Amino acid sequence: MTFPRRMLLVGSLMALVLAAGACGFVWIEGWSWFDAFYMALITLTTVGYQELYPLSTAGRVFNSILIAIGVTTVFLAIGLITQFAIEAELDQMFGRRRRKRMLEKLQDHYIVCGGGRVGRAVIRELVRSQARFVLADNSDQRVQWALEVGHTAVLADATQDETLRSLRIERAAGLVAALPTDAENVYVVLTARGMNQSLNIVARATDEQAHAKLRQAGANVVFTPYAYTGHRLAQALLRPHVVSFLDMASAFEGADLDIQIEQIRVGQRADCADQSLEQARLPQRYGVIVLAVVKRQGKMQFNPSAHTLVEPGDVLIAIGESSKLRDLEKQVAGERP
Repeated sequence: MTFPRRMLLVGSLMALVLAAGACGFVWIEGWSWFDAFYMALITLTTVGYQELYPLSTAGRVFNSILIAIGVTTVFLAIGLITQFAIEAELDQMFGRRRRKRMLEKLQDHYIVCGGGRVGRAVIRELVRSQARFVLADNSDQRVQWALEVGHTAVLADATQDETLRSLRIERAAGLVAALPTDAENVYVVLTARGMNQSLNIVARATDEQAHAKLRQAGANVVFTPYAYTGHRLAQALLRPHVVSFLDMASAFEGADLDIQIEQIRVGQRADCADQSLEQARLPQRYGVIVLAVVKRQGKMQFNPSAHTLVEPGDVLIAIGESSKLRDLEKQVAGERP
């Protein structure tokens, strides 16, 4: 039972007993409503004031019953409030320990700095992709939202070095800087890049001038929401079918088909390692289309030929159904399906 409901229950019980006591004194002793209410109130609160008027035998019997019920109700109210306080304290203590253990186990995860509209959109996509992540925000309301829906989150300032260290940035796979201001995002990107040189950092910029600063600070990719939205609106006017296909391929909300574009790194034990695409027969075996191959040196081969050699460390960019892409990832990564 939540604290507001417990307080409502306590208040209702006290009001009910108080009303019953006032009615009893009016009915038995014939007092006025105000005198009856005052007598019931000092009886329930056990303040020790003397009786307003001499009580009859029936009035004393009723008052004895009222005292027993009132004291029981008061102790019950105190017990409910105390129980909630203890439960809240224990839950907070064990919750901190549990989150600390979860943070210590984080590996190849993503750090989301900022839980605003952009940050929540990032979280939805990470959840859909079943990726491990942790949210860092200095807003208690946003962190509470994340915890209530089952996400890992910490109430902390993401611009502080201690916060990023506690989020195991040295073991993270990527970071999203989605804080409200460009200055905060620049600071986070600069700090994160200094703590993990290989970290994949994506940042948002509200101002075009901040785009260059974020890239200089170390962001791999910078998005300007207004420019990106304008570009998509124009594309939707000029090339609506292309936009629909891209939305479908990126599993955008509202997509009718379960089609995705995924990047998959080739492992050392992969069956297709050191084979050509023709020999690997990935489209025939998994029902996917290989759009490009990114070689270990960073060169991308778009629409690769059948003779393209697939080597360990290469990244395949493929499109297909989600389930088939997962099967391909397990095989190409050198794992068992």
